[in-house]
Amino acid sequence: MQSNEFVPRYVELYHSGELSRRIEASLAGLRKCMVCPWQCEVDRIKDEKKVCKTGRYSQVASYFPHFGEEDCLRGWLGSGTIFFSWCNLRCVFCQNYDISQQEAGFIVGPKRLAQMMLELQAMGCHNINWVTPEHVVPQLLEAMPYAVEAGLRLPIVYNTSGFDSLESIRLMDGIVDIYMPDFKYWSPHKSKRYLKNKDYPEVVRNVIKEMHRQVGDLMIDQKGLAVRGLLVRHLVMPGELSETDQIMTFLAREISQHTYVNILGQYHPDGKVSSSKFPEINRSVSRQEMNKARDLAIHAGLSRLDERKPQQSLLTF
Repeated sequence: MQSNEFVPRYVELYHSGELSRRIEASLAGLRKCMVCPWQCEVDRIKDEKKVCKTGRYSQVASYFPHFGEEDCLRGWLGSGTIFFSWCNLRCVFCQNYDISQQEAGFIVGPKRLAQMMLELQAMGCHNINWVTPEHVVPQLLEAMPYAVEAGLRLPIVYNTSGFDSLESIRLMDGIVDIYMPDFKYWSPHKSKRYLKNKDYPEVVRNVIKEMHRQVGDLMIDQKGLAVRGLLVRHLVMPGELSETDQIMTFLAREISQHTYVNILGQYHPDGKVSSSKFPEINRSVSRQEMNKARDLAIHAGLSRLDERKPQQSLLTF
């Protein structure tokens, strides 16, 4: 697909006053927090914390031009990635366990967060990539006026586990240009065991439907860069191709056969996974499993799969 010259919608929302209204509503919601599906109802304005361990302001682990993302995001100058500390899921196998479930980084207010985005834009990054934003939606909205006023004009990527509240995603309508949710597990039982929340599958299905309603299928410009749309990631897990099958079928039948899907093969035992804890996933994914996962996606009817070669670390048994 081709796109016309990119113009971010968040600039229009800023000038119309809609962005200010959303900021006010989202910050008011922090007083009895329901920002994500946990609905903890703590007063984060007073810096109370619960599941996400984040109070009034966001905490950033790092920010930099990232060259490990999909080709259509990283381009040749990188994706302007801001990694938020903590997470509202508790995946036992998390590949970023040191920042998602342990103390890392520094607390930032809205002006500093805006400045990070502007620094990344000045470096030449093709987009601003918010990683693990599920629990800091009000803080991100609060930073946007400062960024817009100072000249931010890049597409916004919302890089999420998919465990978002529908209200938060609706607040992001017109702010986010590219939604990039994970879809980890289909089964409530396995989501409870590995992600520590049985509601994950239902939540992510509803969230992806809303994301697609807002931005549609992924649009890529003449330079090969994504400018708007939905990109879904799925991490293939050892011995769980039945989960992959159901996820791919859902995407093809209930979202779009043109959904851009990246089937990830870099799983390796990490976080809390060991031979004594979760022995069934205490191995890497085989090349045969990856080939089968791709076949399942094609059989489901999906026509846009990420074309990068499988990770070299895959086992060959």
